[in-house]
Amino acid sequence: MAHLQSNKDLISTGMKEFNVLLNQQVFNDPLISEEDMMTVVDDWVNFYVNYYKQHMKGEQQEQVGALQELQQQLDILAKSFLVKYKDFLKSHEHPNHKLPSF
Repeated sequence: MAHLQSNKDLISTGMKEFNVLLNQQVFNDPLISEEDMMTVVDDWVNFYVNYYKQHMKGEQQEQVGALQELQQQLDILAKSFLVKYKDFLKSHEHPNHKLPSF
C-alpha cells in the first residue's frame, strides 16, 4: 500500500510541476500555429510521463496504472492550456489575415 501512496504523491507532484510549466508560457510574436503548439504540448506530456516512469514504485501493474493516471491528468491540463492558446490566437487574428487553424 505504501507504493500506491508514493505513486499518488508522484502524480500530484508531476501535475503541479506541469501546471507551473503551462502557466509560465508567454504568448507573443512570433505566434506559432495551433497545430505546432499541440505538438509542443504533446512533447511536454511525453517528457513528464517518461521522467516519472523512472520513479514509480510497486508491481508492474501498479506502475502502469499510476502512469496511465498521470498521463490522463496531464492530458486534461494540456487540453485546457490548448483551449486558452486557441482563444489567444483567435483574439490576435487580423481581419484580412487569418492564422491557419488545424
